Amino acid sequence: MDHALRQLIDQVNDARHRAAPLRICGGGSKDFYGQTLQGERLDTTALNGITSYEPSELYIRAGAGTPLADIEAALAKHHQTLPFEPPHFGPGATLGGMVSAGLSGPARPSAGSVRDHVLGVSLLNGQGQQLQFGGTVMKNVAGYDVSRLLVGALGILGVVTEVSLKVLAQPVAEATLVFELDEAGAIAQLNRWGGLPLPLNASCWHADRLWVRLRGAHAAVQAAQARMGGMVLRDDAPVFWASLREQTHPFFALQPGQALWRVSVPDTTPPLGLGPSLLEWGGGQRWLKQTPNFDIKLRSAIVESGGHATLFRAPAEVQRTDVAVFSPLSPPLARIHRELKKEFDPAGIFNRGRFYADL
Repeated sequence: MDHALRQLIDQVNDARHRAAPLRICGGGSKDFYGQTLQGERLDTTALNGITSYEPSELYIRAGAGTPLADIEAALAKHHQTLPFEPPHFGPGATLGGMVSAGLSGPARPSAGSVRDHVLGVSLLNGQGQQLQFGGTVMKNVAGYDVSRLLVGALGILGVVTEVSLKVLAQPVAEATLVFELDEAGAIAQLNRWGGLPLPLNASCWHADRLWVRLRGAHAAVQAAQARMGGMVLRDDAPVFWASLREQTHPFFALQPGQALWRVSVPDTTPPLGLGPSLLEWGGGQRWLKQTPNFDIKLRSAIVESGGHATLFRAPAEVQRTDVAVFSPLSPPLARIHRELKKEFDPAGIFNRGRFYADL
């Protein structure tokens, strides 16, 4: 990995001297996500390999170009897992892409997010310097937690070269229950269950049907099943939850002219009534299918609900237009983003325009 890192440093320094933008890329499985892709390709896939794994200490460290599938396979041998269920969106998904995109799967409300499990990160900044943040335990931060700042930054601050993650044991018991409920009824029921001592791990509502996944000790899962009722989904349950994580569920198939919007709102928010929808995370994450230029009307409605909306998937030609992928930042937040960008990447060479047009 030292030789691969040296090559990346040389490429960054060369680009900095030429003021040439660089597009950071691993497996490319999440190239669709974000505003635009610009610049010369900076390939991180040579930063490949698990450098440290201590199952008894519940952490793993690996190069950013390591395939996510390799990480999960190594953990599975010791009956451990990444509990936030990061989506792959393709066979080339890498550890660095997982961190940079910051996307979590169905278990996010109960298990936490990518950010919650990042212990440390090595970063190559815009001046060709290798920086280290965090470590391999949770209590390793004094001052500003930069390692978690990099999660979801889409590479605009620098090149993630190595990552340390907290891992957990695989769940002992699991059950998926199915209920016939309309959207309003599902939201109300999920909030009632949320106030009870139940091992709720994931949920999904679509087309008047609610799926709930329980995970935990055998006794806890069995007691919850008896209390909640519903129909038990058996053999098809893993396939169903994987289809949500990887967006292979039929709902996510887009017709010509359609876009997929990701909406974050308080989980008690009533049905939005803004088009075909699928709800996850106890009602806090809602997927909508609408046109890309629906952004003004949609975002106005979402702001009134105390949330925000992201244009998650759209035709390639649309994502290069004036439709904003991410909700506009308030002036104070925009200033903080610009100052952070300037600090880590003074020449502005990394993933220019990927997050916001001026970052």
